[in-house]
Order: sequence, then C-alpha cells, then structure tokens
Amino acid sequence: MESQAIRDLVILGGGVNGAAIARDAAGRGLAVTLFEAGDIGGATSSASTKLVHGGLRYLEFGEVGLVRKALVERDLLLRAAPHISWPQPFLLPLLPGGRPGWMIAAGLFLYDHLARRREVPGACRVDLRAELAGGALKPELGRAFRFFDGWVDDARLVVLLARDARERGADIRAHDGAVRARLADGLWQVSGASGHRVAARLLVNATGPWAEATARDLLGLPDPPRLRLVQGAHIVTRRVNRTDEAFLLQQADGRIVFLLPYERDWSLIGTTETPVADPGAAAITPAEEAYLLAAANAVLARPLAPADIRHRFAGVRPLVLEEGKGDRETTRDWRFHHHAGVPATTVVGGKLTTFRRLAEDLVSALFPGTQPWTRQARLPGGDIPDLGGRTARANFLLWSRALKARFADHDPALVERLASLYGTEAEALLAGGLGARLPSGLFEAEAAHLRAREFARTEEDMLWRRTKLALTPERRPPHHLVHA
Repeated sequence: MESQAIRDLVILGGGVNGAAIARDAAGRGLAVTLFEAGDIGGATSSASTKLVHGGLRYLEFGEVGLVRKALVERDLLLRAAPHISWPQPFLLPLLPGGRPGWMIAAGLFLYDHLARRREVPGACRVDLRAELAGGALKPELGRAFRFFDGWVDDARLVVLLARDARERGADIRAHDGAVRARLADGLWQVSGASGHRVAARLLVNATGPWAEATARDLLGLPDPPRLRLVQGAHIVTRRVNRTDEAFLLQQADGRIVFLLPYERDWSLIGTTETPVADPGAAAITPAEEAYLLAAANAVLARPLAPADIRHRFAGVRPLVLEEGKGDRETTRDWRFHHHAGVPATTVVGGKLTTFRRLAEDLVSALFPGTQPWTRQARLPGGDIPDLGGRTARANFLLWSRALKARFADHDPALVERLASLYGTEAEALLAGGLGARLPSGLFEAEAAHLRAREFARTEEDMLWRRTKLALTPERRPPHHLVHA
C-alpha cells in the first residue's frame, strides 16, 4: 500500500446518506474517504419525488416519531439551502371513496403541531372553485385542504453535501467505486477502481439498494442486512399545474400520488411502489406509466395522454425488511446494522428528508468523543443574508431580486436560473464573466464550475442532475459539446 496516513473512516456510496456522513465526519476533524462508483447522487438520491416532508401518510401507520423527526429536519433544510429548497404548497382534494374530511383534518392538525414550524404555514380548508389552481381539476371537485411541505432539488442537495465534505477535508472519489475491501490487522484496506487505496479504522456501507450485496459480496461479511427493494417511478409531462401549488391525490388502493409543478414548464407525477430484484435495472414499466396517468386523469379537467410525457425516471428505495408488512406499511426510518466482530456498519433505509439527522446519529455513535455541528450549518451557496424576510426563502427571493438589479445587463431569467442553482456563488460567476454560451445552454464559466467544484464529468451529470437543462429540447447538445 502506498504510504499515507490511516483514515478514520472510509464510506462506500455517494448518495445522500453517504455524502451527509462524509460531511458530518469531516466537519468533526475526522479523516474521511468516500468511494462512489458513479456520479455523486447519481442513483436513488436523484430519482426521488424531490420532497422534503414529514410523511403525512406515515401517521396512518403509527410512525409518529419518524414524522416528528422529519418535520424538524424539513425546517432545518429549508434554512440551510434556500436556493435549492423552498416551502411547497399542496392541495389535497376530497375525492369520492377517499379518506373522509374529518380524518384528513385531524391528520393535518397533528402534522402542523408535531414540531415547531418556522418556514412553512399551517393547513386550512379551501374551496377549489374559488382557487386559480382548482381550474386544472374537474369541476365536480369542490373541497380541498391546503397544507405545506418542502421541495428540494435532490441531485444538487447531494452534490452540495459532498462539496461541503470535500471543503472540510474529506477525500471524495466520484466515479471510483470500491472494488476490493478486506480487514487486515484491525484496518480496512479498500481499493478503488482507479487503483487508489486507503486504510481506515472504520467502514460505513452506505450503498443504498446495493447495501446487502456490498456487505455480502464485497466486504465478505456473513451477516448482511436483509432489504426490501421497491421501485418508485415518475413521469414528467406538459404543465398541468396552473399555479405553484401541487396536488396530493388519494388512490383507491390506499396509496397517494403527487402531481407537482416542475422546472417552470412541466409537471412531475409520482410515485409508484413496485418490488424489484435488481437495483441496477431501474426503469419505469408500462404498468407504472399507465397507473400514474390514470391517477392524474381521474382529477384533471384536461386529461394527459402518453404523448404528453417528456421524461421518465425511476429509482430504487432500499427499505428495512419487515416480515409480514407490505411496501406501504414498511417503515421509512433508518437502521444501523453494526456487523458482528468487525468495525463496519451498514446503513439501511432512511428518507431524503432525514439525511442530516441520520449522519449526525451515526457519526456520534461511531466517534463518541466528537461534537455534532450540522444543525444550523448552511450548505454551499445557502449563506443568503438576512434581508428582513420572515423565512429563509423570503430572504432568498429578496436577495435574488437585488442580484437581478445588480446585473441588469444580463437577462433576468438567466440571473434567476443561476441564483436558483448556485445561490450566493452565482455572484462570482456573473461578476467574473460567463463566457460563451454552449449549445447545451450552459455557459463556459458555468461548465467549468460544474467540473471543478461539483464533480461533474458527463453530459448527464451536467444537464440532467445539476441543471435540468436537458428538459428543454433545443438545448440538448451532441455529447462532446459539454466537455469543451
């Protein structure tokens, strides 16, 4: 092995949990290396419904503790990264055969009062016929509840966590998955696909839906955790939301489907829960696509057709295997599987919303002499000044308005796009000059920023996960143009 200091911690997996653990540990002064086979956040963590939420439906299954924990984290994230996350209003129409109004009212009352709310308003009843948003729905739908949760750009969230980890000293090795790992003389000896090798005192397996296979096959451990793998599929369609309000749609099978405004011109519809065996083969099925279209068309005044679908994606959620429970009832909370007799832990389960708390709990357990620090910390670009707004998002909107005035020689829509992606780092991009605009829609300085600071290597990294510019057909470039 090449001569180097022994690391405190090696992490396998660069999804939201792995990146958050690396960030937390590095911020405590620990020496950390993270191996990720693909792009940072390139699998499950960028294929979510983009929601920062407590999980209203989990109250039905008695998951009050999980919901309370997630609601606390919702407010913390909305303050930590107001450029990529914001309060999301929802309308929950009362549907024939759905949950009765009294039950929904009781659930929303509990939802509003389980944790202190600073960033989102409370719930209320509304008349859909008096709401602009209600015009998208069939006229016979008259009553609804309005409530708030949060939205986040999931792919950018994971990238910013990994960036913060690297800036605090972590070695983040994207596109360099671990190919060999063995325990020798009390140290984990781990080799990446590039040939890079490290020795570490502790190992965390945070490979998500691959965690069971990683523990068994790569680490050679006799006690891998048992997972239930569930695919969640989504479709992106022409815009059907008339306002920034989303719809939460109750289904006859007891599930819910979200119909969300997405990237200005589109709507995002999801999700499904389909058992799968191979996490590497995630792809929406015809049955899932039909299910999502049917869920939307049951309430829309102007139905969607398959031709209205612009994009499809699916991700695999690794759930804790709980015998006797179906996919809907299986907990979304996490578990730490500490492997017997070896300094290794596999992370199982968890939600996008609770990444920070998961990381804090795990690092505190593994390194009890260190101090937590992430509760009030901002993510890169999230250090928006307090301009007198009531919420973090209000301050961001005030700051963004001032940025457009400061760079009035630029297209306001461009300044707004950069601010919403990069937060306060947009100032340096604009002040330094953006350079030529590439056929992809990226500017030269922006592409350089994505390569140098955000781990991006490929067209997909830049145009799908980091910026979503690929959703605009005329901005889809030949493969070589984003690497100029």
